[in-house]
Amino acid sequence: MGELRFVRLGFGGDAVEYQEAWQKQREVHAARFADEIPDTCLLLEHPPVYTAGRRTEDSERPLDGTPVVDVDRGGKITWHGPGQLVGYPILKLPRPVDVVAHVRRLEEALINACAEFGLATSRVEGRSGVWVLGDPVEQRPSPGGLSLDFDPRLHDEEFDPRLNGPEYAPSNAGQRREDRKLAAIGIRIAKGVSMHGFALNVNPDNTWFDRIVPCGIRDAGVASLAGELGRDITIAEVLPVVERQLRKVLEGADPLPRAVGTTA
Repeated sequence: MGELRFVRLGFGGDAVEYQEAWQKQREVHAARFADEIPDTCLLLEHPPVYTAGRRTEDSERPLDGTPVVDVDRGGKITWHGPGQLVGYPILKLPRPVDVVAHVRRLEEALINACAEFGLATSRVEGRSGVWVLGDPVEQRPSPGGLSLDFDPRLHDEEFDPRLNGPEYAPSNAGQRREDRKLAAIGIRIAKGVSMHGFALNVNPDNTWFDRIVPCGIRDAGVASLAGELGRDITIAEVLPVVERQLRKVLEGADPLPRAVGTTA
């Protein structure tokens, strides 16, 4: 791929409202499709907002009716807000676009960035994003003192962690030593150009995730760099590292079109 341009839209007191950033994405997307600009990654922080991808179910939204912005990306519901680094890489990719390969490149860049801070992260089969892996199931403490044989999350498809106390809250997954998501990824490809992107939890208040079923996943939780490293860390520290890793992975990539099956 060619040169990757970064645009820092706003952080902290200059955090960008979600709808404003979404409109900016559309403008950059149109310009990239027309080859008026190079591949561009928008980087920013949002004020608190819940956004729901196309596959979000009603049962995963806030129970108290908190407003949710429905968006045209893949994936399910998530939260954006202070302490979270959001990136929207708007890239022209060869058609038909290999969406999975694009997601894997974003994951690789974020995994590498976390490694620079001394945190080992990973992928989880069937679940996009960047994860801190928990202990094997048989070694984890049981919520509420229950035997794992009676853990309702393992047997009840309608189990709702929001109705069952803080021991099931996504923000407490680290205490339960479960898998926990450090960075979420949700994208859209239109006219061969990517939109939306990733959200990396640097030092947010992760209890915001307790009001929803994050990404529709009921048996895992969320994490942050600050929480996992056990020290203060700011977006200002993380931003140049993420930019460097995105540039390294994306500029160094040679994306191929998605393989299309042929018949004899």
